[in-house]
Amino acid sequence: MTTHFKLRAYGKINLGLDVLRKREDGYHEVRMIMQTVGLFDQIDLFISREPGIRIETNLPYLPVNENNLVYKASRLLMEEFQIKSGINIRLRKLIPVAAGMAGGSSDAAAVLVGLNKMFHLGLTERELMERGVKLGADVPYCIMRGTVLSEGIGEKLTPLPPMPQCQVLLAKPAISVSTKFVYENLHIDQFAPEEHPDIDGMIRAIQHNDLYGVTDRLGNVLEKVTVKKYPVIEEIKDYMKKSGAVGTLMSGSGPTVFGLFVSPKAAAEAYEELRYGSRRDLARQTYLTNMYNPKR
Repeated sequence: MTTHFKLRAYGKINLGLDVLRKREDGYHEVRMIMQTVGLFDQIDLFISREPGIRIETNLPYLPVNENNLVYKASRLLMEEFQIKSGINIRLRKLIPVAAGMAGGSSDAAAVLVGLNKMFHLGLTERELMERGVKLGADVPYCIMRGTVLSEGIGEKLTPLPPMPQCQVLLAKPAISVSTKFVYENLHIDQFAPEEHPDIDGMIRAIQHNDLYGVTDRLGNVLEKVTVKKYPVIEEIKDYMKKSGAVGTLMSGSGPTVFGLFVSPKAAAEAYEELRYGSRRDLARQTYLTNMYNPKR
């Protein structure tokens, strides 16, 4: 049995996010193109002789008890398989928190994968995903990773060919967005047909390895609510476009904005300005990365 595992929990962006309807159970039915990016949290798992789950993190405001998805993921497998050993978890967060990038879900997914390997539980990816959905709708995707069509409430996943590679500039402004607030104020029945993103067209562009076909169709219906309340999101998008991004969009319910660049030089210059230069007032956290697609 391996007593120490090092894991990477990768963040995601939404290339397309459409909401089809609100269901009777209160959940919203969605149709999304999800994409993993190269920005990741670092997780170390250690087996301990002392029973229980202990978490330490580099961010003092994160919970280290049962309110953390990492704790819930550990407890789920430890209870099911009656694991008596203790687990120490060291979590170093780099993915912005509460930012529309599924950082918490990705951490939970990585822990499920890590414990499965560490204790030789023998669960397949599909079996891990079935357990992950109990923790959150994004967790199964974060186990699968890559370029994926997500439907239902986010639990129906169809892998797509890898998204064409490009530079991804991420910028999170100094605001917090409540996902609950966004969905409560989204009046999808009032949308005109052209206000919905062309998800089918984006899938075809991805299948043809057509980056510009994707960037021409970037769309997120949640922007209708979030941008209206937080204009800085549109300001960041405008700055990225002026700096050479071939497409920009808010990820998830926000507030993180991403810009896709084909020119590494333009991407690096925009990153420098947002991180250290004249436009650092727009974003609190800024990262420059690329697409990440695991080998299937």
